Amino acid sequence: MNELELLREWDADAPPLTDAARARARLRLHQAMRAPAATAVPGVGRRPLLRVAVAGVAAAAVTTTLLVAQDSGTEPRTRTVSATTVLRGAAAEALRTEKPLAPRDDQFIYTKEVIERRPVSGGPVKKWVDESWSSVDGSKKGYVSELGHKQWVPKFKPGQSTWPPSKWSELKELPTDPRKLTATLRDMGGKPDYGRPTTADEWPMVQIFLSGLLRHSVLPKGLRSAAFEALATAPGVKVLPGRTEFNGHTAIGVQYVVGPPGTSWKDGGRTLLFDAKTYQYLGLRERATTKQGTKVYDQSQYVVAAGVVDRVFQRP
Repeated sequence: MNELELLREWDADAPPLTDAARARARLRLHQAMRAPAATAVPGVGRRPLLRVAVAGVAAAAVTTTLLVAQDSGTEPRTRTVSATTVLRGAAAEALRTEKPLAPRDDQFIYTKEVIERRPVSGGPVKKWVDESWSSVDGSKKGYVSELGHKQWVPKFKPGQSTWPPSKWSELKELPTDPRKLTATLRDMGGKPDYGRPTTADEWPMVQIFLSGLLRHSVLPKGLRSAAFEALATAPGVKVLPGRTEFNGHTAIGVQYVVGPPGTSWKDGGRTLLFDAKTYQYLGLRERATTKQGTKVYDQSQYVVAAGVVDRVFQRP
């Protein structure tokens, strides 16, 4: 499910939420994430189809059914690593390999992504290669493909934005200090309180926003690394047992687990996958159910190309 669909639309002219309203919104989000999920995950969850006027934090209901398809693990002597080690390793690798970009407002962010679905009950694997073009400043129509379904995305209206941001200018305003980034995402719509610790009931929402940032194929310098560092401090992040093969790599799976005490890893959510040696971020895996609820798939997705181009349908 699209992270943006976890937020309602808000009027840009609406006054900021009060502290009490903000707390109620967070509580509803947290309660929804803890409740048994029963609805479908219809697609990839990266597309910028919902526009949110950011006037304050929005109340949202999380209605996903997620489960990782994980191999049993064939390396009993492989050393155990913590989620903190993996995520901080991913942060270092992101800094080492990133190519700083400075796109112009009139350009587009290009993304080519592969999505594979394997029926849990058995059967052929379906594969899609989706290409998308997103306007850098939202002033131009974009074009997206999701599981082979192609459509134009209208330009932003005055006062509209997305959360996490999709406009490059707004992404650049996000801090690259992990602690400050966490506070900024937590206190969306208000002035971040950098000195206040993030509470347990606030972390589910922060994790959703951090994961949303990581779905961007291209980010300003240092922001992806900061997101990984911030996730490393989130309570409930854990490494899954064993290893799995993913896009030609031996991978480690990391999940953010939200649920009552005693929840097992199989009840966790979306799994981020990292190279077992370098900790390079590879992509994600989750369990998806069709809207009709008739079929359940293990879904994998990973980016194979990204960059900045001058027009829709142009490639780097």
